[in-house]
Amino acid sequence: MIYDWLIVGGGIQGTTLATFLVKERKTSIDKLIIVDPHEEPLDNWKSCTEKISMPYLRSPSVHHIDKNPFSLQSFVNSYSTGNEAEFYGRYKRPSLQIFNKHCDHIIEDIGLKNSWIKSKVVKIKKRNRLWYVYLATNEMLVCRNVVLAIGVGNQLSFPDWAIQAKNNNQQNIYHIFDKQLNNLENLEMPISIIGGGITAVHIAIKLSKLFPGSISLIKRHPFRVFDFDSDPSWLGPKNQYSFRKLTDYHERREEIKNARNRGSIPKELQLKIRMLQAKNKIIVINDSVTHYKDNFLYLEKQPPILAKTVILATGFQTSLPEKEWLEPLIQEQKLKCAQCGYPIVSHCLQWGENLYVTGALAELEVGPIARNISGARQAAQLIVKSL
Repeated sequence: MIYDWLIVGGGIQGTTLATFLVKERKTSIDKLIIVDPHEEPLDNWKSCTEKISMPYLRSPSVHHIDKNPFSLQSFVNSYSTGNEAEFYGRYKRPSLQIFNKHCDHIIEDIGLKNSWIKSKVVKIKKRNRLWYVYLATNEMLVCRNVVLAIGVGNQLSFPDWAIQAKNNNQQNIYHIFDKQLNNLENLEMPISIIGGGITAVHIAIKLSKLFPGSISLIKRHPFRVFDFDSDPSWLGPKNQYSFRKLTDYHERREEIKNARNRGSIPKELQLKIRMLQAKNKIIVINDSVTHYKDNFLYLEKQPPILAKTVILATGFQTSLPEKEWLEPLIQEQKLKCAQCGYPIVSHCLQWGENLYVTGALAELEVGPIARNISGARQAAQLIVKSL
C-alpha cells in the first residue's frame, strides 16, 4: 500500500500535524502513518511531564493539538468535573490533567492510534517520486509525503564535570529524563538538583515533598522570571515578519537564541520555592559546580555540598537529531542546511519535494516558538494551508 502521509515522530508536533491533516480532509486515517518508538501518541510527553509532576502547562488554553483554538475550552465546558483548578492565571493555562484528557479525546475522535506504528526509522530513500521508509522492525513503508517531526528529546545534555564524574564511576548522577531514573521515592539522600529552569524547579518542588530538608537546588544564576519561554509577540507577525526577512541563517539562529528565555520560570514557581525555603524544606544556591567526587559537589564560590544523588535538569543538546539516518538523506537529496546543521526550508516548511519538517527542525523558519505547542500549531497550519 502507498500511504499519502508518513510522519516520523508521534509527540506533540507529529500528533498536532496529524490532527490538522485529518480534520482539514487532506488525508484519512487509513492513508496516514505515524512512526514512533513509543507505545502510543504522546507517550513520551506524558512520561516526562508526569515524572516532574508539572501541575499546569506554561502555554495558554488556546495552545493544544486540535485545529480549533477554542477546542480545549469547549472540551472543559462539556466535560468539566466542576474543578475550578482546570485553568490557572490570567492566561488560562490548562492543568496537565485536563490537557492530556483533551489530547486523548482528540486522538480517540479521529482514530489516530489506527495509524500508529511502534518502531524507529533507520533509513529513508526516494525513488520515482515516492518515499521508501525503512524501519528497525525490518518493515518498509511507501508514501507520497514525509514529515519529520523529530525533536532533541533523546539528546540529553550533561555538563563536562558530570561526564567526567560518570567516567570515574560515579554512578549516582542522573539526568531527570534518563530512562534509568524511574523510582524517585528510592533515591538516596541528600539530593542535589542542578539547573534553574522550569524542569529543575518542578522536580525540586516534587522531591521536597518526598524528602523535606534533604534537597538542594543549585543554579548558576538567580531565577529568571518570565510568563513564557519567549515573548508572546513571537506568536504573531510582529516579530515573525522581521525574522523571516533575515537572509543570513546565522543571524536567524542568533535571533532564536536571544529570544528564548532559557532557564526561566513563571512567577508562581518562584513563590513556591521561596515558601519551601522559608520552611527549610529546600536549599537554593546560586553557584557553579566544578566537579563531583566521593559524594561531594564542589562549587566555585562556596564550600562543598554532600550529595548522595545528583539530578541534572540541564536540558538537551541542540545538535541535529537522528543523524545516523538524517545525514545520509541530506546528502542524497542535496537538502539545504544552515551552518548550524538545521534545515533551510520554504515558508510552508517544505525541505525537499514532498518532504516537510515541524518542531525543532522548523525553527529557522518558524522561529523560537517552533519547539512549543504554539509552534506545532503554526507548523501544522503552514503545511496544511500549502496543500
